[in-house]
Amino acid sequence: MTTSGEPVVRTRKGVVRGIARDGSTAFLGIPYAQAPVGALRFAAPVPPEPWAGVLDATAFGPTPQRGDAGTTLIPEPSVPGEATLNVNVFTPRVDEDAALPVLVYLHGGGYVSGSPASPWYDGAAFARDGVVTVTVSYRLGFDGFGEIEDAPSNRAVRDWLAALRWVQDEIRAFGGDPAKVTLAGQSAGGGAALTLLSMPAARGLFRAVLAISPALTEIGSERARAITRRLAAAAGVPATREGFASVPEERLFALQEKAGQPETGGRLGILTSLLNEGLPWGPVIDGDLVPEPVLPALAHGEGSAVPLVLGTTDDEFTMATARARGILGFLPVELVLAALGLRGARQRAYLRANRAQRRKGNAAVLGRYATDLVFRADIPRVAAARGTSPTWVYRFGWTSPVIGWACHCLDVPFWFDCLDAPGVAAIAGDAPPRGLADALHSSAVAFVRDGAPGWEAWSERPGTTRVFGGPPSEPDVLHDGYASVMALH
Repeated sequence: MTTSGEPVVRTRKGVVRGIARDGSTAFLGIPYAQAPVGALRFAAPVPPEPWAGVLDATAFGPTPQRGDAGTTLIPEPSVPGEATLNVNVFTPRVDEDAALPVLVYLHGGGYVSGSPASPWYDGAAFARDGVVTVTVSYRLGFDGFGEIEDAPSNRAVRDWLAALRWVQDEIRAFGGDPAKVTLAGQSAGGGAALTLLSMPAARGLFRAVLAISPALTEIGSERARAITRRLAAAAGVPATREGFASVPEERLFALQEKAGQPETGGRLGILTSLLNEGLPWGPVIDGDLVPEPVLPALAHGEGSAVPLVLGTTDDEFTMATARARGILGFLPVELVLAALGLRGARQRAYLRANRAQRRKGNAAVLGRYATDLVFRADIPRVAAARGTSPTWVYRFGWTSPVIGWACHCLDVPFWFDCLDAPGVAAIAGDAPPRGLADALHSSAVAFVRDGAPGWEAWSERPGTTRVFGGPPSEPDVLHDGYASVMALH
């Protein structure tokens, strides 16, 4: 409904006023839980209290990112404030009877940064195509994921669940159908989507999952407790809820990076830990809310009825190694791979499978190896674990004229069809191919709307991979699109 030309929606907690835009309506910063501060810091999310009057939902709410994260591939502004557990809704029309499909999006950022206020996550293009979009803010870093003995585990995971339950309860008033929810995310957000897919507690909260460059991060409870002890020592407080609550969140954010690193090994140890153990912050296998890692959970049949699309860019991390191409060019690639943990027959098989990449130089093959360990090798693992459950796989292969690679985050503005958004030219150049955006975005819309993205499923023919932006000489669909990572399995 509208009041004086302004769009207004009545939720179960109160009335919100949004922004009428060309072809869509936006409602920003709606609380799905109370601010996680004071007595609620390190608590499970608590539903918001009802409010009187009309809540102004015309500006983004506070985000959990503290301070300026510096220049990142995706522009993600940090909005100050305490009420960080909020959602943004972009809808084609405010109509309770519209029953439109819904996309719920979890941002990335390694579980320590990121913001749903990015212009890249604006739902205008999805609204144009009849889809309601919801973007979610959640707790990050230690406040969201740190293992504290006398506090609820996986607080950020509980935030995701609370936001999804909010969608189930409220989205009909914004024109969406709670029975037609697709959960999506990129990078850490893609990993979050797979975590939720594998969790009994998330059953029934979505009907499909789109995992874009998912980074599977599953931290064992012993490792999580060790990191907590190091952080407590650095902060000079007991490793208890009361002790950590005495430290401002900004201070813990400043200390958490070092606490998450191995205590020995120097820079090589940090890199090896990242590649082989994964990120230090993220979902913890607590035996309760997150009872087991994603792959065994999927193999046991969790989420088997939920359609899944997943894939990566071809060179998520190569831009980092490319900066050191001069030094890397003088080092035998075999020795570097051995130092990173890839040795013997597995190394030889991997290098054989990646001859084309090796011809591009040491930086290219080492960047691809890092990309494969963190992202690409898990794609066929997830697909295989799901067996015959409906699963589609893709690759994004378009090379940025600015970066020189199909790098991490490059595909996001193509999925959202927002090539004119601020910051896109810095990663994709001044003339990114609009036909490629049409292909990715239309596949996403088809998946959200119909439960199938428009190419043959991996679950029907294992190995089948849709390639977006690959070389013109290659077909759009390959029959063994992730063959080059199989030596790492």
